[in-house]
Amino acid sequence: MKAIETVGLTKRYGSARGIEQVNLCVEQGDFLGFIGPNGAGKSTTIRLLLGLLQPTEGKATVLGYDVSKDSTKMLSQIGYLPSEINLYGRMKVKDVIKFSANLRNMDCTQEAARLCERLQLDTERKINELSLGNRKKVGMVCALQHKPALYIMDEPTSGLDPLMQREFYQIMQERNNEGATVFLSSHALSEVEKHCTHAAVISNGRLLACDSIEHFGHTGAKQVCLRGVRSPLCFEHIYDVKTDGSTVSFLYRGNVNQLLLELRNCQFDDLTISDTDLEDVFIQFYQKEDE
Repeated sequence: MKAIETVGLTKRYGSARGIEQVNLCVEQGDFLGFIGPNGAGKSTTIRLLLGLLQPTEGKATVLGYDVSKDSTKMLSQIGYLPSEINLYGRMKVKDVIKFSANLRNMDCTQEAARLCERLQLDTERKINELSLGNRKKVGMVCALQHKPALYIMDEPTSGLDPLMQREFYQIMQERNNEGATVFLSSHALSEVEKHCTHAAVISNGRLLACDSIEHFGHTGAKQVCLRGVRSPLCFEHIYDVKTDGSTVSFLYRGNVNQLLLELRNCQFDDLTISDTDLEDVFIQFYQKEDE
């Protein structure tokens, strides 16, 4: 059984674009980063997976349940953290957390206390007294306290300071090591590269790629930086060219020996050639889709 599987999943809002023919498969126990620019279709996909929206075409199953027919059973096994936290402002933190557990008919007192301690969350304060980061922590506890089989996290670390971001990912790694599946939507490519085992790239409503982080990093492209450039560059197979004074950087996809031959005809003071990082790889996907 797959943790998440979609076939031709499509959502249209009249003439406006949502997502189109998304085919996605997430194995149980995976830690997947769902990546795309603003408006790419990440939140629409998540809402479809949770049964909050009905698809125009296609279907989705989550933990073996059809999201259109069995959402109640499915949601009992999911921990969801939305990108924007809206909670009852006049309630105390401890009451919101207990209310969330009561909705699931579960006693999560001990686990909630452990999470609040790790996240340094004051449970006696009212929600409307909290900063964005602390409200996000409350949402995390509500999503984590019942130890579900699947975590769907939408921009989870926005508003958190670096120490709390590290603690959050430590908790998620522990849950993943225990067998839970993590589906994480994020703009922070460095976080995805560091913590996820697989990544899916979406842009303009279409899924562009889904592969392991390791395979994404092996594109064959090189990052080249020339300093003190004194002659024009006439290379083939270069793109994403950036110029800052006499420093020129670009991505090169071609034979490295040919690159070295072409560099002999250029006048410059120094150069660096390195493998592309994951951010460069994903930006290439976005640019190709726009083109």
